Amino acid sequence: MKQSTNSALEQTISAKVIARLVVPCALYILIGAIDRTNVAFAALAMNRDLGLSPAQYGFGAGILFVGYMLAKYPSVLLYEAIGMHRWLAAITAIWGICSASMALVQTNGQLYALRIAIGFAEGGLSSGLMLYLSLWASERHRAAILAIPIMSINVAQVIGAPVSGLLLDWANPWGIAPWRMMFIAEALPALALAIFAYVWFPDTPDHARWLDAEQRAWIGANVRGAQKAPSGGERWAVLRSKVGWTCAAIWFCILASNYGIMFWLPQVVKGMGNLTSTETGTIVALPNAASAIGLILNARHSDRTGERFLHVAIPALLGGVLLVCAWWLGAGAAGLLCLILGGACTGCTVAAFWAIPTRMLAPQSLAMGIVVINMAGSLAGATVPPLMGVLKQTTGSFLPPTLLLLGLAVMCAGLVILARRQMARAA
Repeated sequence: MKQSTNSALEQTISAKVIARLVVPCALYILIGAIDRTNVAFAALAMNRDLGLSPAQYGFGAGILFVGYMLAKYPSVLLYEAIGMHRWLAAITAIWGICSASMALVQTNGQLYALRIAIGFAEGGLSSGLMLYLSLWASERHRAAILAIPIMSINVAQVIGAPVSGLLLDWANPWGIAPWRMMFIAEALPALALAIFAYVWFPDTPDHARWLDAEQRAWIGANVRGAQKAPSGGERWAVLRSKVGWTCAAIWFCILASNYGIMFWLPQVVKGMGNLTSTETGTIVALPNAASAIGLILNARHSDRTGERFLHVAIPALLGGVLLVCAWWLGAGAAGLLCLILGGACTGCTVAAFWAIPTRMLAPQSLAMGIVVINMAGSLAGATVPPLMGVLKQTTGSFLPPTLLLLGLAVMCAGLVILARRQMARAA
């Protein structure tokens, strides 16, 4: 009877956390993803207007993640110092202003500088929100809870791709280049969300007035992230952890594949035929919609079975193979189907992955572990999209960049199996 009562209490708490915190957090990741990746659509006209080569565009797309890496740890320290609502309000306002300023770019140097600034402003967002949600998510529901904000990255492309395409095709009456108007329009929601953050988010479960005393006590006793972390050098223990570095390498491969697709897919699709920007945006949305659905299904199955590792390795490998098949089949229904399924498999690994380090890392080193893992992801964003640009410019074909994504998928699967063996040895 007691177990049944605890299970019902956990269900009630999880439902409240999802409605009051997880869904709002997903909005921030969604808007951040749009502002981070809309340069992929701007490139359809911006590259011509600014005279950017494929290598220069790839460098500009990827250099944002230099700012990401620089900001990761300082941003998490700021989050811990001033609390969730102040921290999220500040970084959201700053990244919104920087994103709108992309409309003023005149040279590739200005593009690079603003991309770094956006990355620096938004650099701690994913780390901070993952750390924040770890205060509320129990082990049984962790993958499903984390899947919702992570899924919003795919939803951002489902929404943002058609909207960006429409804005690029819009003949606005003010004589401003459509890609510049796109940056302004898509930055405005961030400024509204900055105000919302300040008034909505409790800093800890103890500050959540929508939880009763029993529910707050249950979270403190049963959620690892909510347990008080010892101070001092113990938080740096992750730097001595083999499994921590393996998780960082896995995340590098996952994000390298995802960002490679995000930043180059519009140009790949545009090259399939004489498509308008709106048509391009609609087609680009399809793999991301499939990825969002696959992410939720994969996360739920992972939670139901309790298995985490194969839920990352298998779809990652399938995604890489399907992307190569999509290139080989080319334009047409079969190629588009492979592209959609490849995007779904590549994107659905993310939530299942985060259930691994949040379970394996000790509470006292969780914050630093999340920072290290996310810095590896930022390194992926800073290196792989530019490398794809160089490969495309050198060969004139998207086959070498696609084979690069396949290689990353194979590496990801191998690293996941290694992490499972490391965990088994530690147990």
